Amino acid sequence: MPRKRKLLAQLSALQSNSSFPPFDALENLNAMPDGDSSPKSSKYFAVEKKNPPHLEADFFNQPCISLARSFLGQILVRKLPDGRELWGRIVETEAYLGGEDEASHSKGGKQTQRNAAMFMKPGTLYVYQIYGIYFCVNVSSQGEGAAVLLRSLEPLQGLEVMRELRSASRKGPTKPLKDWQLCNGPSKLCQAFGIDKAFDQRDLTQDAAIWMVPGHDLPGEQDVVATTRIGIGNRGEWAQKPLRFYLQGNKFVSVVDKKTEREMAAMGHFSCS
Repeated sequence: MPRKRKLLAQLSALQSNSSFPPFDALENLNAMPDGDSSPKSSKYFAVEKKNPPHLEADFFNQPCISLARSFLGQILVRKLPDGRELWGRIVETEAYLGGEDEASHSKGGKQTQRNAAMFMKPGTLYVYQIYGIYFCVNVSSQGEGAAVLLRSLEPLQGLEVMRELRSASRKGPTKPLKDWQLCNGPSKLCQAFGIDKAFDQRDLTQDAAIWMVPGHDLPGEQDVVATTRIGIGNRGEWAQKPLRFYLQGNKFVSVVDKKTEREMAAMGHFSCS
């Protein structure tokens, strides 16, 4: 008897045995009342839900400029105390090189209690406060005192929670924020993700409340704009160095450099809109 016919005969015999449930009954054993036939509880039919792998130490252990570029397209995840998760795709960063970088908090290699995280192992969060109110979050890289500022995210999951967190930090009655306004700036990002000074010196590879996972659609070199950093106009030549990186054409970026984009388009890097 051909193997296929033999197997069908065995299956028919099993189904005719009253002590063994019909094959289609097995399929429907865990079906939901609404007709969803996807298995829900059986260890034989349930599909194990796997969380995306976290970005590990090797990813963060790279030079500052390289890390700032590599962050683009990766996903920041924040788990709130109630278990809800906020997800955002990184679309804008700035590199601060330490040492000779006049715009860096660690310029001259000076280590203080405030900037200690910049000298810790790559992947350590450096959170500092500006204007005595707002927070900014950075990630340490290779190099003494070097770190990458996370400037903007594209919200992916938990947008209503982000809206609530942003609204709680704004004074007086305000209009609901649009999606692109939630995380388009370093302090807005921290507000929307509930990041404050308590996150300073945390390890992104080990922390249970904040981590990164690989992005699915990573940009190519032609998709990245390299331009000057924001808010460091009095830092001499360092104010002109192209150490800010963002995804061209992404509406969640905080500040678009149209001049640089036109120049890149003229060189054939991408089409200028």
